[in-house]
Amino acid sequence: MLKIYNTLIRDKQVFKPIVPGEARIYVCGMTVYDYCHLGHARVMVVFDMITRWLRASGFKVTYVRNITDIDDKIIKRAAENKEPMQALTARFIAAMDEDALALGVIKPDFEPRATDYIAEMQDIIRLLEAKGLAYVAPDQDVNYSVRDFPGYGKLSGKSLDDLNAGERVEIAQAKHDPLDFVLWKHSKPGEPAWPSPWGEGRPGWHIECSAMSSTLLGKHFDIHGGGQDLQFPHHENEIAQSEGAFDENDGKPFVNYWLHNGFVRIDNEKMSKSLGNFFTVREILKKYDAEVVRFFILRAHYRSPLNYSDLHLDDARQALSRLYTALKAHAAPAGAIDWSNPAAARFRDVMDDDFNTPEAVAILFELAAEVNRNQSHDAAALLKSLAGLLGLLQRAPTEFLQGAPGSDEWTPARIEAQIVARATAKQAKNYTEADRIRRELLAAGIVLEDGPKGTLWRRS
Repeated sequence: MLKIYNTLIRDKQVFKPIVPGEARIYVCGMTVYDYCHLGHARVMVVFDMITRWLRASGFKVTYVRNITDIDDKIIKRAAENKEPMQALTARFIAAMDEDALALGVIKPDFEPRATDYIAEMQDIIRLLEAKGLAYVAPDQDVNYSVRDFPGYGKLSGKSLDDLNAGERVEIAQAKHDPLDFVLWKHSKPGEPAWPSPWGEGRPGWHIECSAMSSTLLGKHFDIHGGGQDLQFPHHENEIAQSEGAFDENDGKPFVNYWLHNGFVRIDNEKMSKSLGNFFTVREILKKYDAEVVRFFILRAHYRSPLNYSDLHLDDARQALSRLYTALKAHAAPAGAIDWSNPAAARFRDVMDDDFNTPEAVAILFELAAEVNRNQSHDAAALLKSLAGLLGLLQRAPTEFLQGAPGSDEWTPARIEAQIVARATAKQAKNYTEADRIRRELLAAGIVLEDGPKGTLWRRS
């Protein structure tokens, strides 16, 4: 029985989908004006893992992850680059797709772009205006009147008087209240603009997700996810917009379960572009195998902080190497899982407990130890199959073990040549030279393993 931690009630709940056997998920995706950093990678990998597990549990999943392709930062960056906004966003959408593919992230069922849903956003704004929840300000922006929505603050758990304006919420004299937020921005000269009942303009940031999610998943759906930083104000504002506009839901909530992954931190500060303390996925993948990065993310519980450092990634690389090493002698195809197997049953139980990947990974290591201890092909097959549910251990072991980053001068061809030279030295009983070659390779991070099939190598 799957239990999910619901931010809305601050506790775990049994997952009961609206339609039995189905799960509809919306996740806030990237604002495409720059390359993805590790914080973005965590969102992609975490909700990929959640989607994989729901499908493995028998649910028919519809997974939507949006793309924000109109935003102040996008407009500013395009102007700085002296390029059309569409060219900028197209380039970074392509880069995002490349990063996601490298990290083993399966494409969502839908990836709507905000600029394709302008009409739907305007429809919601009209509904809010008709119900007295939106007003045209003196500066010609259309704002949401927060104090006229009784449930505002229920996701963040704070009263209106306690809430601060928060990130991306501008305090302007034109607003009735500092917490009011923009639904439709009056265009400035040279900015992208669309016609509307309120004049030429563009959507505010929050309204896009209400429009895209309700269009693709309905006005009441199962799961809404995103990073912890979006809980307030973005997700709070989504609830206000959607429940304010769609009151024909007969009191049903906009979303039943709210899931938020924890921050990625560097030196105990949140990784973000605004703080300038971020590493792009591309920078990290120059140094670490993409599966190592995925493993590093999943080894922590999705709700916990994730502390980034080369030391932690080095440790993740060594740990993943141990799992692949256990599979090296076993051509074990991933297959159907016998859930009555004690290890498989425990894996299912921990994953059903709010997607507890740290405990699931611990079970993978127990299976690896059994493989090493008993040379069990069955345990190897189960190890590969269970890991596959997390998007791990699906490559040939030698591909991973020999393909991990190393010194550019130590190519596979050069390593193989040194192995041949060492074998020749041993045949000539020149053990001093053979030992020297082994030490030289070890110093370069290459481990030799002599066995019945000859000498195999892997990077340490």
